[in-house]
Amino acid sequence: MINVIINGCNGRMGQVLVNEISKDKDMTITSGIDINSEKYNNKFPVFKEIYSNNTKADVIIDFSNPNSLTNLLDYAVKNKIRLIIATTGFSPQDIENIKQASKHIPIFHSANMSLGINVLINLVKKTAPILNDLFDIEIIEKHHSHKIDSPSGTAYMIAHEINKTLKNSKHFVFGRHAKNQTRKKDEIGIHAIRGGTVVGKHEVIFAGLDEIIEIKHSAASKSVFAVGAIKAAKFLLTKDNGLYGMQDLIR
Repeated sequence: MINVIINGCNGRMGQVLVNEISKDKDMTITSGIDINSEKYNNKFPVFKEIYSNNTKADVIIDFSNPNSLTNLLDYAVKNKIRLIIATTGFSPQDIENIKQASKHIPIFHSANMSLGINVLINLVKKTAPILNDLFDIEIIEKHHSHKIDSPSGTAYMIAHEINKTLKNSKHFVFGRHAKNQTRKKDEIGIHAIRGGTVVGKHEVIFAGLDEIIEIKHSAASKSVFAVGAIKAAKFLLTKDNGLYGMQDLIR
């Protein structure tokens, strides 16, 4: 049995994850961490902060807030617990801290836990070098009105992966308001839309002369991210110290 601590268990994604793990015969939740510890009547103990936790686990799955990262990394490293980080909105320093912590424990980090979105990334990485000189690249992401970070971590991830295949020859342009000039060839445009209950939609557009290629992914429910996190947890149990992501799992 795989014992799991959920950091952010009473958030929207945390509760979806609780529900998905309850269906998995190989996993059980030993405890949860959430500042709103009494929001739901969970079947496991919930602590306001991670240092109060008195249960043991094989892995921590984090769907919380970037502000909790420092304590999360410190606790996981000190207790030698594998860590799944599915939170978005991290700063460059946060990412560096994750990399440093992964020298001591196995860490799985992805801005999007959906298997489908990571297949999309594989597709656009293959497409971009072929079309680079003749096609413009634009990324559009759509999310619900409660999402805080913008553009989404997934949009950044897609853009960075495309740019890697193009030897980092592009720079990112966020929206085009008040930009009274024509589009430059070395741009990747990134655009964010917020509204309603949209779970998550990402679209990569390759626009050329008289033809357009669109590669899209839509998440119909948050369950796809929870299922991906569960797969990541099982994957990480067999791994040594280091930093892993969805591309490692897919391979």
